[in-house]
Amino acid sequence: MRVLFFGATEIGHRCCRQLLEMGEEVVGIFSIPERFQISYSIGPVRNVMFRSFEGLAADAGVPLIYVTGNMTDPGCEEAVRRLEPDFGLVIGWYYLIPKSLRQVFSRGVAGIHASLLPRYRGGAPLVWAIINGESATGVSLFYLADGVDDGDLIAQQKFPIGSDDDIRAVHDRAAEASVELISQYTPMIRRGNAPRIPQDNTQAERFPQRSPEDGLIPWETKSARQVHDWIRAQTRPYFGAYSCLEGERIVVWRSLLSDATAPPTAGPGTLVVNGDALSVSCRDGRLLELREVGLEDGSVATGFEFAKIRGLGTGQSFDAA
Repeated sequence: MRVLFFGATEIGHRCCRQLLEMGEEVVGIFSIPERFQISYSIGPVRNVMFRSFEGLAADAGVPLIYVTGNMTDPGCEEAVRRLEPDFGLVIGWYYLIPKSLRQVFSRGVAGIHASLLPRYRGGAPLVWAIINGESATGVSLFYLADGVDDGDLIAQQKFPIGSDDDIRAVHDRAAEASVELISQYTPMIRRGNAPRIPQDNTQAERFPQRSPEDGLIPWETKSARQVHDWIRAQTRPYFGAYSCLEGERIVVWRSLLSDATAPPTAGPGTLVVNGDALSVSCRDGRLLELREVGLEDGSVATGFEFAKIRGLGTGQSFDAA
């Protein structure tokens, strides 16, 4: 079975490497540059999960083709047809594969989505799962169809999300689960006996893509637990959750939940310096400790170091949104 792979992320890289190690006939790799144009952004966006396929393709002697426009470009279809693929696998990709292109593949085109479909269709599913306080999620291997993440399922694998797991840890878990699905089900696709299970569209959820500006911390509307989830969902390698203090953007890379409560006069977003800790009051009156913050000059400090350097004291507040 001649496999054409589409990917531009760490998860995609691991899965493509697994295909090659399994001895599958990968006839080409399509990738996207680290900075690329996409329909939902006015200017180019940076793929923070980017992983270069240059070395992998060179070592395997597989042609690597970059897509710099979109999948409807005539040159893209010509390049696909030239490789005469039987099956397409799409993991860590940012463009829809049009029906005219999918029809080139006699065994169809499948992809991995980092959720238990039909839940969390759309953009940034792992980020949204953490923001929403989910205790588990998973990955789905499914056939691509005309809609977004709505094709027939081949298989799914579930995994836990710990209450303090950050996005990097959850991404790693998703990558491991994806590799396991690829290992188990690619041979079945090759033999023509892979499952094909329609999704229950009545249970579908759809979530939008996220931008760096979406990381603004809503102290006024979220509990300490919810703000903690907000922070761990958007920490490195993403751009980070942030607040503004005297006009400067302060990124919160790590936080710590505690049972401490804020002074009665401290509204949401109010700083509380106590001992060697800098905390912030949340909507529910609980304090959330800031363990690591990033400043606009690129420096990083503990919350307490930041308070000491800036001379911050209890009662000061982050700027209003």
